[in-house]
Amino acid sequence: MRVLLDIKDNKATHLLEVLKGLSYVKTKTISNEKAKLIGEIKDAVDELKLIREGKLKGISAKDLLNEL
Repeated sequence: MRVLLDIKDNKATHLLEVLKGLSYVKTKTISNEKAKLIGEIKDAVDELKLIREGKLKGISAKDLLNEL
């Protein structure tokens, strides 16, 4: 399982040390830009799920291209 955590900088060092002490946990630091991209992709996937469930109205590809 993978988990993305958003931690304040002044608290992150301590938590990372605790996690590194656990043999079954691997840690990897990512850049703020990468974390933002992951969040945006997650939001897009969540929006797509709502559209497929009929809880949100989407637009057609033709309308999208016309907007460009």
